[in-house]
Amino acid sequence: MGSTQDYVDFVQECIGLGGRITSRRMFGEFGLYLDGKVVAFICDNSVFLKPLPANAALAATLPQGAPYPGAKLYWVMDEVLDDTERLQEILLVTAEAAPAPKPKKVAKEAAKKVAKKVAKKAARKVAGKATTAAAKRRKT
Repeated sequence: MGSTQDYVDFVQECIGLGGRITSRRMFGEFGLYLDGKVVAFICDNSVFLKPLPANAALAATLPQGAPYPGAKLYWVMDEVLDDTERLQEILLVTAEAAPAPKPKKVAKEAAKKVAKKVAKKAARKVAGKATTAAAKRRKT
């Protein structure tokens, strides 16, 4: 059973950080982002905190579980959804310790395509001028 958008909205409301907390569909489930960094996953309508050394002390009392078969263990945050202060503290520490997202390759590839188009256009323009100059020479 996959997670529902209603549950994701409920979790975001429980966290209470407004636009700082976002979600994105990932592999049929959801990734939970704080300030653009992945801090948790929502799988089968449960919240799984990304395990990091920085959040280990804060999450030590939480149960652990795998968000999907074969995954490493994550802390299951369902029991702290009603404790906004603790929830925010854990997620803020996690976001601070999480690595910044890597730049997308798509932007680099798009820039390369634009550069190729510009180069082709310039080459055609130069070739066109050379052809015109050769034609003028033949006429004389």
